[in-house]
Amino acid sequence: MKNIKRGKWLTLIFSIVTLVYISPIFIVLMNSFKANTNVKTDTFAWPSGEMFVGWANYLKGFTFGNYPFLKSVLFSFVITILSTILILFCTSMAAWYIARVDSKICRIIYYLFVFSMIVPFQMVMFTLSKTADTLSLNTPWAIPIVYLGFGAGLAVFMFTGFIKGLPLEIEEAAAIDGCGPLRTFFVVIIPMLRPTLISVGILEIMWIWNDYLLPYLILDRTEYMTIPIHIQYLQGSYGSVDLGAIMALIILSIIPVILFYLTCQKYIIKGVASGAVKG
Repeated sequence: MKNIKRGKWLTLIFSIVTLVYISPIFIVLMNSFKANTNVKTDTFAWPSGEMFVGWANYLKGFTFGNYPFLKSVLFSFVITILSTILILFCTSMAAWYIARVDSKICRIIYYLFVFSMIVPFQMVMFTLSKTADTLSLNTPWAIPIVYLGFGAGLAVFMFTGFIKGLPLEIEEAAAIDGCGPLRTFFVVIIPMLRPTLISVGILEIMWIWNDYLLPYLILDRTEYMTIPIHIQYLQGSYGSVDLGAIMALIILSIIPVILFYLTCQKYIIKGVASGAVKG
């Protein structure tokens, strides 16, 4: 009986915490249907009467300025997909080598990857911006190389921990059957890495999709914009801001991430837990 009551109280507490956590998203959604002036003066009021403008903010967000919003969506998808694929491919292979080759150099490389996770981006952003511009990495097709450098630390850490938990006998059996290193990696290791691949992929996608500062510093903004940059450009001159249109585009920008997260959420805890078994 006590356990049932405790369970009800825990359910109630976590339900309240969940509501508090998602309330900002609901407020943004609510304000996306209000006139700009009402967003500032009646932020928490329900959109009704003169405040309600329907889909006007969404249409304004799509048509604002000379840069189409759908083009920003396209470049965000390109950057996110290419960067995630590059990070998963390179870091999983590096982690497999580090986990299986027990040498001092591999241990040093591993700790360098781990150390890179705690280096603030602000320490290197200006040097990085200049270097990326010099090497012509300021396009959506080249910026994934930059994202690889920043996303490799966490990915290698998680992949290495998972691979160390895999029995070495499976790889030895594959070698006896005639598999070389590359075939062993793609045929044997990759299928077993699936939970961690998906969980790391989700984390990288949510980071890259929502990232504002790195594309803003590196991309040629006269030709390429991502969704966060496009939203920032809704701010007019003299500090004027169209909050209604900004709220509308924020809602549109988070929908793909939410759908992807809900589809793959069952792999996150499994992948993170399995990747943290060993370091």
